Amino acid sequence: MVAQTELNDEQIDRVFHALATATRRDILRRTLEHEQSVSALAADYDMSFAAVQKHVAVLEAAELVVKRAEGRERLVRADPDMIARARALLGRYEDLWRSRVDRLDALLAEPEN
Repeated sequence: MVAQTELNDEQIDRVFHALATATRRDILRRTLEHEQSVSALAADYDMSFAAVQKHVAVLEAAELVVKRAEGRERLVRADPDMIARARALLGRYEDLWRSRVDRLDALLAEPEN
């Protein structure tokens, strides 16, 4: 099986949407450290359990976290593979902009005739 590395436009939209709020970024950070139940996640936010579940659902739709059942609990963990794919996308944007800046620097460094 070949691992998918490129994100399609729909995946990119979902990833950036998922990362657009501080709460979801915090949930992602916390679940990178270790798997946590939705209840444990919800305990640390000043919002309803249902609201935290919705945030987790957005992260799950973006494939940034994986949720699994263990008894009555739903455990959430970050998906490092998808995070790496998103990071690679940002790296390509960075390379593009660095290339443009390098060309501009070279142009500005040329002596005037």
